[in-house]
Amino acid sequence: MSVSVKEAFELIIKNIKSIQKKELVKIEDSSFRISTQTIKATYPLPRFDNSAMDGYAVFVGDAGKKIKVVDKIFAGDDKNLVLESNTAVKIMTGAKVPQGTSAIVPQENVEELDDNYIILPQKLKENQHIRFIGEDIQIDDIMLNENEEINYATISQLASQGVCEVECFAKPRVAVFGSGEELRPHYEKIKSYQIYNSNTPTLVSRCRELGCEATFVGSAKDSLDDIKKHISKSLDYDLIITSGGVSVGEADFTREAFDHFEMDYIFKGIVIKPGKPTIFGKIGDKFVLNLPGNPLASQSIFELFGKTMIRKLSGANKIFHNTIRAKLKENLPNKKGRITIVPGYFDGEFFEASQKRSPGMVSVLSKCNSMIALDENVELLKEKQEVNILPLNWKFFTDTEKDFLTYGN
Repeated sequence: MSVSVKEAFELIIKNIKSIQKKELVKIEDSSFRISTQTIKATYPLPRFDNSAMDGYAVFVGDAGKKIKVVDKIFAGDDKNLVLESNTAVKIMTGAKVPQGTSAIVPQENVEELDDNYIILPQKLKENQHIRFIGEDIQIDDIMLNENEEINYATISQLASQGVCEVECFAKPRVAVFGSGEELRPHYEKIKSYQIYNSNTPTLVSRCRELGCEATFVGSAKDSLDDIKKHISKSLDYDLIITSGGVSVGEADFTREAFDHFEMDYIFKGIVIKPGKPTIFGKIGDKFVLNLPGNPLASQSIFELFGKTMIRKLSGANKIFHNTIRAKLKENLPNKKGRITIVPGYFDGEFFEASQKRSPGMVSVLSKCNSMIALDENVELLKEKQEVNILPLNWKFFTDTEKDFLTYGN
């Protein structure tokens, strides 16, 4: 019996546990990996009070005076200087400030005289241009949480603490195969009654984009024995994804083949459009996602549910879809009765639903960067109505130059 979309997510989240295998990864190679540990700062940052400018270390009380420059300090110098009244120390950005310094004056703001004398501005602000120890990071601040996804900014923090490696969950291993006598791999020549299999290369590449080790294990013929062979080859993986062969057609042997391996069905079908015949189950501790054969249906279901499965397997703490509010570019009629996935393009303000969205189409998502999911009771959304969009390809650039500044009233 088919489950609701809400029930499908609940069953996925309840049943899938993170992969327990762990490995040490160099921080430079850890982008998009999921941490198994919490790492705290062992050093303050800055490690010492230092100058934010090239200029002079001075007393605020000497504002407007003619004072003598008695020394010079560069970034990396290990000088323990003590500043005295009516004197200044020339200092470079990042250099340790002398003890007693109450302000740094940028060099362009002083009048430089002969014999190492300068005249300070009439007004100085206490602590100006001084970066104080620990104002960025303090000892025991959390640099990385357990189950957190690592990115370039996390790596920056880890590097600042001298961390070389981080323990991560192993990447989910995904096996992908398709079934269908008419489907041939893209690297073979096809006959007039055959078509190229676009689903499996799509799923393999998408899984890799999402941080998995994904492998194409072949295209199964429409026979029970051949599908069983492909399942056997896939049982060493964490997740098996198939496309096609899950409807009730005469030559659809996928369900029967998985039954041979005593698959435990977690759900058979989702009340959604497109993609109703989607199946989710497990063989032992290996999970199985049987997707529809229609390309757009297969891709849409994977984006909605498959990504959540991968997030759970990877050990991530952020597993729920996030949305962005947008306005609808034009009226959108809909046949109610099931939750409906509508792909489209978000330009930063408006969501424009794709005019093409037949489940069997291949080209649709190549021109889309997001989608919306309509409630089962929606018959019409009106122009400029607000919608919740789900991002897809989220390198958010456009071919039209836009002003990206934010202005005040």
